[in-house]
Amino acid sequence: MQLLRQVRRTVASYGLLGPGDVLVVGVSGGPDSVCLLHTLLRLREEYGLRLQVAHLHHGARAADADSDARFVFTLADGWDVPVLIERQDVPALARRRGLAFEEAARDARYTFLARVATAVGAATIAVGHNADDQAETVLMHFLRGAGLAGLRGMLPLTPLAGTRESAPSAHHPVPETGSRKRCGWQWPSSAVRTTPAIIRPLLEVPRAEIERYCTAHGLVTRFDRSNLDTTYFRNRLRHELLPLLETYNPQIRARLCHTASIVAEEYSLLTALGDQAFEVSTTYDAAQGSCAIDRSAWAGLPVALQRATLRKAVFRLRPALRDLSFGHVEHARRIGLGGRVGDQATLPMRVALRVGYDTLTVGDVRAPSRPPDEPVLWGGGTLAVSVPGVTLLPNSPWSLRAELLEEWNVDEIIDNPDPWVAYLDRDRVSGPVALRTRRAGDRFRPQGMNGHTAKLGAFMIGRKIPRQWRDHIPILAAGETVLWICGHRIAQDCSVRSSTRQVLRLQFERSVEDVGRGNGCAAPE
Repeated sequence: MQLLRQVRRTVASYGLLGPGDVLVVGVSGGPDSVCLLHTLLRLREEYGLRLQVAHLHHGARAADADSDARFVFTLADGWDVPVLIERQDVPALARRRGLAFEEAARDARYTFLARVATAVGAATIAVGHNADDQAETVLMHFLRGAGLAGLRGMLPLTPLAGTRESAPSAHHPVPETGSRKRCGWQWPSSAVRTTPAIIRPLLEVPRAEIERYCTAHGLVTRFDRSNLDTTYFRNRLRHELLPLLETYNPQIRARLCHTASIVAEEYSLLTALGDQAFEVSTTYDAAQGSCAIDRSAWAGLPVALQRATLRKAVFRLRPALRDLSFGHVEHARRIGLGGRVGDQATLPMRVALRVGYDTLTVGDVRAPSRPPDEPVLWGGGTLAVSVPGVTLLPNSPWSLRAELLEEWNVDEIIDNPDPWVAYLDRDRVSGPVALRTRRAGDRFRPQGMNGHTAKLGAFMIGRKIPRQWRDHIPILAAGETVLWICGHRIAQDCSVRSSTRQVLRLQFERSVEDVGRGNGCAAPE
């Protein structure tokens, strides 16, 4: 009765069950899952539950796994609960995806349970994790360098996280269990469920108490001998490290569970604050699959919120990611604070943080930042400019229109607000003009700098032009003389003066048919 009382408390504390719930119950045949199914049967009438047993044969352990499947089928049939058993080749799945067997098995199992939940109209999946599993999980995450999210361990109620695609399978038909309408009860946060939830009613019950329960009720269970294999990390913790730690503190398992509970509450608060910080400092670009973080606003946050914002940005891009360690986040945070423009911190699942002048971009490690919605030149070379006339930019919707003006308005030139329009003194432009990209040794005498000469690279840095686009900025030149850093500044020597007799007006124009199609500046294949 003590176990059932604890399960009732857990169910009530976390709102795990609601009236009329349809539950998929994952049953392996071991003591935990058999105890879980038995207790849910005892609560079935009280909550009006409809139960569906699901068992996944992992295609490993040969005859033992076959016996487990037969055992679960007989058990569910004897207790008058519909059962679905499915077989997958998880070892092959692990090899194909380059995963450890335990990771592949977990993904396959939860993907299978989610499919069953969808098939029978269940909003909830119950699994048999217990307090000892929780202690092992917290310790495992601690040893791997997890942050607060990992030190929470497993939660009594959590949405089913995204999993890798599971292996093709052969399975028995899904039995009819009545209405397939998804249960409509709500998360504790009052957000209506849109994906199945995982509940763990035994999470606060020690393994020893589960075994006593099974003995007291005469429950026959299966034993998985692979649980003794200490080549698996979790089994080493269970059979070697935790017994050693118990010689220092006999209550180590309870202490780890207590720590998980405390951290979960504090993480909940930090998450709420982190969400606020994320909204203030970060812009999510769904089309580019990246998050742009305002560097100044982010740098002003407390350290904990800096980390929380980075974590949220990464998880926004990779919802299925489960191994984002404290080390990953802290390295990215330090690069974000102290890195130079162009520096990059690599994160799991091919995500990277890149440092810009005013922003930190979290995005795909393989992709540069978004091309500017403006004229760019690809591939180097020189493009002769027709004067007068229209010059088309290669691999671009943009063109450069050149006009010779005999009359002009000085005020209009001085107040020109368009960076892609330039007015030059034609008599001071010697020889034919061309568009090109920057070259080593280029120097420039920018208008408004009292005749001082600047290296072109230094000028671009001063203008905060991102490093990856400096080699694609169009430059108007006459021979080796730089006349206009297009979009940024003309040269002092060719600016219009009171003595100017003829003005060369240059304007970049975008093809009308390309307006509204996006930036149209993707790099050519």
